[in-house]
Amino acid sequence: MPPEGIPVSVRIAEHWFEVKRIDDAITLLWEPHLHPVWQSNIWHVRGRDRDLLVDAGMGIGDLAGALAEIADKPIVAVATHRHADHVGGFQQFATRLAHPLDADEIASPESFASLIKADYPPEFVAFLERDGNPDSTELIDAYPHEGYDPRAYTLQPAPATELVEEGDVVDLGDRSFTVIHLPGHSPGSIGLWDTASGVLFSGDAIYDGPLYDFLPESNIADYVETMRRLLELPVEVVHGGHDGSFGRERLVELAAKYLEQRSGQAEALRAQTA
Repeated sequence: MPPEGIPVSVRIAEHWFEVKRIDDAITLLWEPHLHPVWQSNIWHVRGRDRDLLVDAGMGIGDLAGALAEIADKPIVAVATHRHADHVGGFQQFATRLAHPLDADEIASPESFASLIKADYPPEFVAFLERDGNPDSTELIDAYPHEGYDPRAYTLQPAPATELVEEGDVVDLGDRSFTVIHLPGHSPGSIGLWDTASGVLFSGDAIYDGPLYDFLPESNIADYVETMRRLLELPVEVVHGGHDGSFGRERLVELAAKYLEQRSGQAEALRAQTA
């Protein structure tokens, strides 16, 4: 039976993660039963000597177990930034990499995250209801297993086992990814850049949807510089933290649009702090 106060009608998910093979090396996982606002992309990359995991979802389901069905090598998990929808399952992995500017929050989370809609401010509830089921009191439409209590959800501490900064390399044996510092969404936001193939795992620095630069830890001036940098990178494919993947033409379009909207605001912010 569900915990007291939890609707009996809530179903148990047959599987918590959806899995989609992108190519011979890259697989996308996501949490389809989670509200779209908290639903993020989880990327698995096969390597010769070890595999790469880019972000780890909300930590509701057994991500390590889901990956065991598609991975047979040690996994190095990289957090592109500190937010709950990207580091919720981070603690499930023995090797965890993060940027120093976000690592403290990941190790000892203080930011708010909840699966109960009423826990959020009214203006955010209105935002949630525009983008999801307005009749639901929870931000999931199924439970990962019998007895799950969404009211007990909390973000688990996941101290990084290694800190990575600009220019560091994550080597998988047959391919490697260079760490690119892409602040703005959060101070320690990073991307993973495969110079050989032109593939960029960008986290929430850029994706094909509205970018969140209004969070307390966000910085518009930094975001503007990140967009300028992304325009200079010879990117062929972007696998973002949300929404679908895209190519260079869309990257240029998204970055240019952001710069058009925010460059003036960034200059004003710089003037205020000078």
